[in-house]
Amino acid sequence: MIGSLCKAIVLGASLTGLLGAVAARAQEARTAIGTGSTTLLLHSTTDIEIIRPTLERFTALNPDLRIEYEQWGSNDLYANSLEACAGDEPVADAVFSSAVHQMVSLVNAGCAAQHRSAFTEALPPARRWRNELWGITEEPAVIAYNKAFFAEAEVPRDRFALLDLLRTRPDALRGRIATYDIEASGLGYLFAYSDSLEATTFGALLEGFSRTEAIATCCSAEIIEGVAEGRYLLAYHVLGSYVEAGARPEVGLILPEDYTLFLSRGFMIPKGAPQAAAARRLLDYLLSPDGQARLSEAGLIFPQDATETGLLPSARRFIALAPSLLVALDQHRIRQFSALFASAFRPSEHP
Repeated sequence: MIGSLCKAIVLGASLTGLLGAVAARAQEARTAIGTGSTTLLLHSTTDIEIIRPTLERFTALNPDLRIEYEQWGSNDLYANSLEACAGDEPVADAVFSSAVHQMVSLVNAGCAAQHRSAFTEALPPARRWRNELWGITEEPAVIAYNKAFFAEAEVPRDRFALLDLLRTRPDALRGRIATYDIEASGLGYLFAYSDSLEATTFGALLEGFSRTEAIATCCSAEIIEGVAEGRYLLAYHVLGSYVEAGARPEVGLILPEDYTLFLSRGFMIPKGAPQAAAARRLLDYLLSPDGQARLSEAGLIFPQDATETGLLPSARRFIALAPSLLVALDQHRIRQFSALFASAFRPSEHP
C-alpha cells in the first residue's frame, strides 16, 4: 500500500483546491512586547520565547510601538488568515509562518499587501515573491537523536544509514521514532511533501517507519522533549532551530549529508492591515543586519559555512517561496499523503 501511494504522490496531481479550514481555531499563546501607544498585531507560528529577544530589541528601537504577539498552530493560522482575507475575522498587521506553502497560497489569493525597500530587494529570489512574501529565517530540517542510546559510530548521517538502522535494529526502535503529524502540522506536511520530491529513499523510509511503528505527533517541543527523555530515540525532520533553542545536552542533531531541507519562515503584511506602516518597519528590521544577527543568536538563521556545519553546499535544498508550492495544497495530494502517513505512523499517546 505504501509503495503504490508513494508512487502516486511523486507522480503528482493537478491543482484542485486549497487546504480545508479546520473546525476549531484559536491561538496557542498570547503576549505583549513593548509599551508604545501604537499596537501591532502579529500572528505567528514561532515559539514566543525563541523570538522574544528579537522583538524586544525592535520595540526598544521603536518605543512608539507595542507588539501584541499571538502564537498559532500553522493550520489554524492559515484558516484564520483566509477568513480575515474574506472579511470574516479581524485582520492582523503581520503574519509570520513556517508553513510557507500556505503563505504562498494566501498571497496567490490576493490577501497580501506589497512592500519594497532596500532590505527586501537585497533578498535572494528564493526568499521573496511578488514583493508580498519574504523569507526571514534559514532553518534546516534535521534528524535529532538521543545521545545516550546511540554510539557515535551508529549515528545515521544520511538517509541510507537511517534505512540500514531501521532494518538492523527494528525491535530497539519500535515505537521510539517520531516525526510531525502532517494533518496537525502544516510544517510537517510541507517537509513530507518536499521530501517526496527530493528523496529516492522516501518510500523505503516510510516502509521502515511503518515496520518500527513510528509515532506522528503534534509539535517540535513535544518531539524534542521526548528525545531528551528517551521516550523517543530518534526524530525525523524536526526544525533544527528548535533543537538548538531547547539546549538539551541529551539531544544530538544531524544535518543529513545526502541532502538537508532548509526553510525560510514567510512574513506577509495582510491587505487592510490597520497598522501596515508599523508592520513594514518590523519587516525591514527583521531583514536588517541587526535583526538578522538577533535571529541568528536565537538559532533561526543557521550557519552556512561547511567547515562549521559539516554540510556541503551541494547538499542544501532550499524550499523556495514560489508558486510551485501551491501544488502541495492540491486536495487529491493531501488526501493521498494523509492515507500514506496513516498507514506508516501511529498517533502519539502524549498530548
